[in-house]
Parts: sequence; structure tokens; C-alpha cells
Amino acid sequence: MRILGIETSCDETAAAVVVDGVMVESSVIASTKDIFKAVGGVVPEDAARRQLEYIIPAIRQALSDANVTQEAIDVIAVTKGPGLLGSLLGGTTAARVLSSVWQKPLVGVHHTFGHLTSPWLAPNPRPNFPCITLSASGGHTDLWYRTSHTKGTLLGRTRDDAAGEAFDKGAKLLGLPYPGGPSIANAADAGNEAAHMFPVALRNEDTFDFSFSGVKTALRTALHALPDLDEQARCDIAASYQYALCHQLTDRAAAAAKTYRDAVEVHIVGGVSANRRLRSLLTETLSIPIVWPATLQYCTDNAAMIASGAAFLIEELGESAYAPFDTTATLPLESCVS
Repeated sequence: MRILGIETSCDETAAAVVVDGVMVESSVIASTKDIFKAVGGVVPEDAARRQLEYIIPAIRQALSDANVTQEAIDVIAVTKGPGLLGSLLGGTTAARVLSSVWQKPLVGVHHTFGHLTSPWLAPNPRPNFPCITLSASGGHTDLWYRTSHTKGTLLGRTRDDAAGEAFDKGAKLLGLPYPGGPSIANAADAGNEAAHMFPVALRNEDTFDFSFSGVKTALRTALHALPDLDEQARCDIAASYQYALCHQLTDRAAAAAKTYRDAVEVHIVGGVSANRRLRSLLTETLSIPIVWPATLQYCTDNAAMIASGAAFLIEELGESAYAPFDTTATLPLESCVS
């Protein structure tokens, strides 16, 4: 089954062609990160306008790169939520029009569900169930125990900021450019993570939940005490802050793997899964295999994961995967994983 995927949940405009949920024939991303870097973050109204400008060229490029025409497409898949409503509408409107004109079935895919299927985007995918899945990005931080793509139990989620949001806000406090995750990671490479001790929230509580507001406050307090930072001191604080964020994510994933002993793997997905320190800390801590997307492109927002998600929804849910859907800014993942 060849699926055209469309993803416009935030500031990226993406289109991809994927076969059977695993083989990526093309993946196009029109990024506006350089544009929004100048203002320190995404401006929702501007992002929505740019989605309308970029979406059709991105789709055309995806078809061209895959060397296929619309006749070869079996299904159109699009992110239905959550995300910035204006941005989402740019994608879902285009998808609905193409579905009608091309006479192709349409599948609405939860953005985070796409991240959950991203480890399958490989020539010979090997992920297995049951698994623990840590999904962490700028908009969400969730921990799941899953027995299939659509069957699972939510173990915990953030009580305040998402992990990626904590990276972005931390970078802003440190005077580092947007996007914050890569900026903090690059600064941390030259820093000493033992220079400062930032708190790891909820570590001694019986919970799989996350909380990042406390470490953000601790960072602000530390910076107030050091008003004249030289470059090395900035890198040291960035490294210590990154370690606290990654330590909390690793701690919860390890606790879940210890509790759910039948889990054969831990899957790490979402934009934060690209973080090098998180990967090394997980590798040092966990005793069972760890699976993350095959390339860094599939960690961050992309349309290939949306096409993949649609393929597995169709495989496991059948005709109900094609049910009509609304475009919505807020949408619990429990609507498609339960």
C-alpha cells in the first residue's frame, strides 16, 4: 500500500510517500526554523500562513522524488491533531481537497501516534512488542507500555512542561538560539555536566509522571546568581541542565522497564530522542534493547511517520481507520491507543 503522508502540525511543512508503513520512497520537509530563529520561537499566525504557501509544492516534490504520480497513491494520510490549529488546517484542507479530486481514501492520524511508529521507518524494521515507549518532544512527554500499535497503557506523562519545551525555555534563559534542543546539546558538548546539581523531579515518588517546571526554575535561579557568564560557564550550566532533563527521562523509562518485565524493548521517539546525551544515558542505564528512529530526520516532525502511522492504523483497525475526523488543536493519544 502506497500512502501519501502530510504533516503540518507546527512550523514544518512536510510530505512523504511511504509503502506499507516502512519503505520511504520520498520525504520532503520545508522548514521555517531559520525564519523563526530570529524571533526566538514559532509565531502561530505566521506558521499557518507559511503552511498554505509551502504545502502544495511539498506534495509535488514528494511525488516527484518518489517518481510516482497521483494514480499510484492508494491512501492519503494527514495529521489531524494535536498542534497549532492554523497550521493543522493548512494540511487537512489540502488533504481533503486531494482526497476528493483524486478519489483516494483519507486517514486522519494523531501526530504523536506518528512518532510512535517512526522506528518502523527502515528497510528492514525490527522493532518488537510488547515494549516501553518514551515519546518526548516540544508538545508532549508520555510513557507507554504497548502490546501493539493501537493497544497499550499510558503509564505517565508530564504534569507541566514537555521535555522539548524545557529545552527551548532553558536555551532562551541561557541566551542560546532557537531551536533550544540542538543549541543546548551543542553548548553542553563543551561543558562539565557535574558543575551544577539541578533537581530531578519526582525521582523518589511512586509515579511514572514527569515534571520539568522545577528544573527550569532552578536554572533561572542559578543564572541570577551568575550574572556575568563567560562562555565556559554557560556551557557548564547547559551541560548540567541537559543532564537533569535526560536523567529524569531515563529514570522513568528504566523504572517502567523494570516494572513491565515482559517488555522486550524500549522505544525512544519524538524530537528529544535525537539528543546525544539522552541516548548515551539510556544505553548506560537500560539492560534491554533500545530502539529509536533510523535517522535523525525521523525523530523530528516529518510526514513519513504520518504515512507509516496510517498504514498501521489500517492494518489493525480496518475500515474504522477511514472514519471522518475533525481537525483539532488538542487530542489525547488515548483516542487511538488504548
